[in-house]
Amino acid sequence: MADTITFRPDEDASRALEVLTRDGTPVSAAVRSALIEAARQRAVASVRAEAQALAADEQDRAEAMQVLRDMETLRAW
Repeated sequence: MADTITFRPDEDASRALEVLTRDGTPVSAAVRSALIEAARQRAVASVRAEAQALAADEQDRAEAMQVLRDMETLRAW
């Protein structure tokens, strides 16, 4: 069984909730969907930041290029 969450929306949250429920979507469904989407966006941002950090790591890039060169020599023609 799911937990019940109570919150007091401020003006901005109330306006956002009104937009999300304007089409008849129940408040609980709108909040649930918004939470899931926010978590997904945070995960994407985290992975993007990690990829950017790796791309900026010159030593890691050099090692990756060396691995690619080594693997090329193993390729069967």
